[in-house]
Amino acid sequence: MNDNVVRWALLALALGGFGIGTGEFIMMGLLPDVSRSLSITEPEAGNAIASYALGVVVGAPVIAVLAARMARKTLLLTLMAVFSAGNVASALVNSYPGLIVARFLTGLPHGAYFGVAALAAASLVPTEKRGRALASLMLGLTIATLIGVPFGSWIGQLFNWHVVFAFVGAIGLLTCLLIIRFVPHAPGNPDAHPLRELSALKNPQVMLTLLVGAVGFGGMFAIFSYIAPTLMNVAGMSARLIPWAMAAFGLGMIVGNLVGGRLADGRVLRVIGGTLLWNVLVMALFPLLAQQVSTGLLATFLLGTSSVLLPSLQIRLMDVADDAQTLAAAMNHSALNIANAMGAWLGGVAVTLGFGWLATAWVGVILGMAGLLVFAITARHAGRQKEYHRKQAH
Repeated sequence: MNDNVVRWALLALALGGFGIGTGEFIMMGLLPDVSRSLSITEPEAGNAIASYALGVVVGAPVIAVLAARMARKTLLLTLMAVFSAGNVASALVNSYPGLIVARFLTGLPHGAYFGVAALAAASLVPTEKRGRALASLMLGLTIATLIGVPFGSWIGQLFNWHVVFAFVGAIGLLTCLLIIRFVPHAPGNPDAHPLRELSALKNPQVMLTLLVGAVGFGGMFAIFSYIAPTLMNVAGMSARLIPWAMAAFGLGMIVGNLVGGRLADGRVLRVIGGTLLWNVLVMALFPLLAQQVSTGLLATFLLGTSSVLLPSLQIRLMDVADDAQTLAAAMNHSALNIANAMGAWLGGVAVTLGFGWLATAWVGVILGMAGLLVFAITARHAGRQKEYHRKQAH
């Protein structure tokens, strides 16, 4: 396929990732504003993060199974249209229950979009370049944390949080137009069947890999979900600097994603294990670094580098999913949003119980260590499977 066509198609898919990333992570920077506007506590406002994440968890497998035969381009357009409408609904609500419901509905297409977009991106390039193609797709998500989220935080401070969600809805609409124009059409798979997609759930390696993401990535979300109030209350950061903290996280996400895309074209399991160790180290250092504004910004940047894990997890799922590619790819984002919901909830519980804002870091360390344990089980099981198949071949 022509390189220029591939570039434009990846750009269109990445813009969708940019919109979704902005819509997902913007709540972390808006928590104080939403809390004041709706007269609720910040941990209660954090439930809007968990609500969105639960929408992803529910939507990804259901949509992937029901839409197994749909053409990828048509499905991508449908998913992005629903995402855009959900953000407009989020912009129009004026109550806490309304916001919770709107964020849940907005999250429904998230995982399926990334799963289908990942398959579409991988199909555009040779097998040996899949890691870089997926990194290009995920670059939209990571740029969202560098540009979209800080810009959205600034808009929220200048106007209000309602305007921010309307802005995200507009990004979703623009993505629809670019997908129509640039993403090549490919017919759906007539042999696809919901039961075949569901076969992924019987594959131990698929489920273990998903569990690695769900548990191992939860620690990052435990900290980042409350990054704004943590830096304001512990480091003494002023509210006007919060967009810069969001930008620091975004820069870390971009660095981690680019490095992760390169590494994912090599030994994927080794990269996953090394990244999980790195994340635990960063989270353990967070309470020390978060005492000052400058080092707090550094800690937020380092937290963002956890994204080095994302391309490897996605490729690992593609490699072990056999005939259930769509569901496995979508379920990756369900797993990551289980991490989001679990991390945000557990971090909020720690704060509510009076352990202080820095307690979120120790929640993160515990989740990170649990992720390493799951990874060790995954790697051991994979080794046994490989040895069994080797013996069968002889």
